[in-house]
Amino acid sequence: MTIELPALAEDGRFTTEELRLELACALYARGRIGKVEGAGLAGVDFFTFQRALGERQISAYTDEMLVGDVVALKKLFPA
Repeated sequence: MTIELPALAEDGRFTTEELRLELACALYARGRIGKVEGAGLAGVDFFTFQRALGERQISAYTDEMLVGDVVALKKLFPA
């Protein structure tokens, strides 16, 4: 797939790499892709992508992760 972003990349405000990272972060924030997919889309390693999410104040801890942790804690420490 090719996406044309004529003014953004050509006027020097953003590099192609920056645009890929921003797109990946936005898709992750909307829950459309996971961290591994985001890193792949951005063309960076997993930890660089996770750091980019933090810089943008995008939570890397999802509701699903919280639910999973609560279930695991209930199994470990039954009431």
